[in-house]
Amino acid sequence: MSRPSIVGPEVPTEPFPFELQGEVIRGFGRGSKELGIPTANLPEDAVNSMCSELETGVYYGWAQVNDKEVRPMVMSLGWNPYYKNEKRSAEIHIIHKFESDFYGSELKVVVAGYIRPERDYDSLDALVTDIHTDIEVAKNSLNRPGYLTLKQLPFFA
Repeated sequence: MSRPSIVGPEVPTEPFPFELQGEVIRGFGRGSKELGIPTANLPEDAVNSMCSELETGVYYGWAQVNDKEVRPMVMSLGWNPYYKNEKRSAEIHIIHKFESDFYGSELKVVVAGYIRPERDYDSLDALVTDIHTDIEVAKNSLNRPGYLTLKQLPFFA
């Protein structure tokens, strides 16, 4: 299935951008191990209070760990049907290779736009392929003036 390489309008529109923050907790342990795509997970209460009105699916935006550099991210919000999750989660992949885990660190996220709805997959390979496409779509979508300015929000100061 062909997908667009850029999504969203030229500038974020309601309900975007919006902010999430919390302490990074251990997730299910499959991002790095099974998928090769490490994720940072926020506590369930932070996700529920800040994302309760959002449709499940994949989002893009900016993330910052411990007041360091602001980097592009993709976020899966929902139930992850492939894994049959029983709790709604926000799994954030920061598009950067970190040298070590950062559990317990403060994570700030600005969600800038929506990529696609949540899907179930026939295979792990199909899921991984779609995630890699999401990462490219996020990078392309964020590389526009209306989205690059979000890196300068006072939230990240």
